[in-house]
Amino acid sequence: MNFYEILGDLYVEKREVERVIDQLEELARADRPAAMAVPAESRGRKSMGPAERQQVSARMKKYWAGHRLLRQKLLALGQVRMKLADGRE
Repeated sequence: MNFYEILGDLYVEKREVERVIDQLEELARADRPAAMAVPAESRGRKSMGPAERQQVSARMKKYWAGHRLLRQKLLALGQVRMKLADGRE
């Protein structure tokens, strides 16, 4: 056997091995237990309940109140210029 015959035989064998691997992977997907599958309800964003929504609301109101207070103090000191809705300062 020369080099090219050996190389050709190896390519044929490689294709056969790849075909068997594909078949085994297909069988593995079909035999996969339902417990390993990703449940549909675990995907996406978690929804908030009413109590959790109230907590977030209270926390954000406190945050923005502090933000407004700081801005007012800085305005009073003249360290921040207020920007009007039309873009003028």
